[in-house]
Amino acid sequence: MRFLMVFDFDHTLVDENSDLWVVRCLPDGRLPASIENSHRGGLWMEYMCRVMKFIGDQGIGPDRIRSVMETIPFADGMADLLAFISENKSAVDCIVISDANSLFINWVLQAAGLGEAVDKVFTNPAAFNEAGHMEVRRHHSHDCSECPPNICKRKVLERYLSERAEEGVRYERVFYVGDGSNDLCPSFCLRAQDAVMPRRDFTLLKLLARLEAQPGEISVAAKVVPWSSGADVLQELKASMQSE
Repeated sequence: MRFLMVFDFDHTLVDENSDLWVVRCLPDGRLPASIENSHRGGLWMEYMCRVMKFIGDQGIGPDRIRSVMETIPFADGMADLLAFISENKSAVDCIVISDANSLFINWVLQAAGLGEAVDKVFTNPAAFNEAGHMEVRRHHSHDCSECPPNICKRKVLERYLSERAEEGVRYERVFYVGDGSNDLCPSFCLRAQDAVMPRRDFTLLKLLARLEAQPGEISVAAKVVPWSSGADVLQELKASMQSE
């Protein structure tokens, strides 16, 4: 039997928003108001491109940015959870689906020595251009009206599960671990035996509670298991593994 762990990144695996953490690489740790106030609803990725261009224009290169990103703290217990997954790859697959970017996520996982826990990262591709600016591109285009234009996590998860099924892999249980509003959409493709695991006191849990309080509305079939630390997630995973 195989299990699949699906993680968001910001405020889930790590305890901060990586897109905000990167600003610490600036000398005073702040953006000018002209950049900071330029975000428009639903266009966060475009905003981050402006942020990274400004950082590059200050002469701050990849090494400095990476060294700052490597200091972002993991959420309590998440490093231990990933270590457990690394030790149990024969039974547990693990992917990250995030609206952050590939450089930030890979830097953080590699610095912690936890990259081997994660089989695939689905996020916005990032790279440095010839001018030294970090550019971020959309993960994909989609027609989901509920998600930001650069990534629909449900479509990513559905495609991954379909591809794994074609390879002959079917999961006994899928665990989706997240915190934010863009983690609600993928929750709808989970089965009754799966678990959606929202972080306590964050948006996803509030949205799930609102759905449950509205009979007749579209509902999530999966078991809802809130978490406060990685230890809560690990307990749920171990219980499923031991019951098989």
